[in-house]
Amino acid sequence: MSEDQFMKMFKYMEKRFDNVDDQFKYVKKELNDLRNVIDGYAGKIDSYSLEMAAMGNKLRRLEKYIEVIAEKANIDLDVIHV
Repeated sequence: MSEDQFMKMFKYMEKRFDNVDDQFKYVKKELNDLRNVIDGYAGKIDSYSLEMAAMGNKLRRLEKYIEVIAEKANIDLDVIHV
């Protein structure tokens, strides 16, 4: 193989590798974008979960208040139909 042929092949391979590098950069950017979206949703899910837990605790507390008030007022909650 002559030096000229070698240089042509080398330049060809160099272009191919540059193309592959560009494709990897694109895929890496897309994966980073996807990771950011997933992280955003995970944060929203965490916040929602905490809100639901707090709401559940508040609801249980309110139910207990109602039970105490009903007991003091001699009201049978099992008979009340709304």
